[in-house]
Amino acid sequence: MEITRRAPIGRPRGFDADEALERAMLVFWEQGYEGASLTDLTRAMGITRKSMYAAFGNKEELFRKALERYTEGPAAYAARALEKPSAQEVATAFLAGSVSTTTRPGCPAGCLGVQGSLASGESGRVAQDALIAWRDDGRARLRHRFQRAVDEGDLPPGADPEMLARYIMTVANGIAVQAAGGATRSELQQVADAALRNWPPV
Repeated sequence: MEITRRAPIGRPRGFDADEALERAMLVFWEQGYEGASLTDLTRAMGITRKSMYAAFGNKEELFRKALERYTEGPAAYAARALEKPSAQEVATAFLAGSVSTTTRPGCPAGCLGVQGSLASGESGRVAQDALIAWRDDGRARLRHRFQRAVDEGDLPPGADPEMLARYIMTVANGIAVQAAGGATRSELQQVADAALRNWPPV
């Protein structure tokens, strides 16, 4: 009796998609959106362009997936900081996380959210828009947390949650730029500490 074998539905991928996305994230982190060519990406991911398109879509979609991975991985300090019991501890943990992530050994210096936005041409518009939304979301989360702190009496009644959120985000982004320029972890932690001296007393 002859046994007929059914062909598998869809062609099995000959690579680890999770590992490939991790490598793509590192390329975008180091080179930015426009600086990362498809050749750079596929070489780092160890796959062909055809496999990349099949697994991740086009470059824009790959970048969005890489940004999600960055948010859930290296940048997860932001979500953890929001869970701290006081507003000052939130700000302290957020900036400490920024210093740690932007100077992490074995990873590109700086922040994917800042490096990736250093795009000027029309081809980088999608990445710029995605990163503007990403940073706006981060600032909004800080603002809501600081508003809660005002409501609970953890921050003084006259404190401005939007200004405080923008202040922390601006310092964090500056830390990322300085890290990409070669500033050390201890130097950047000093900057974070100095910024926190201006935190409004309760």
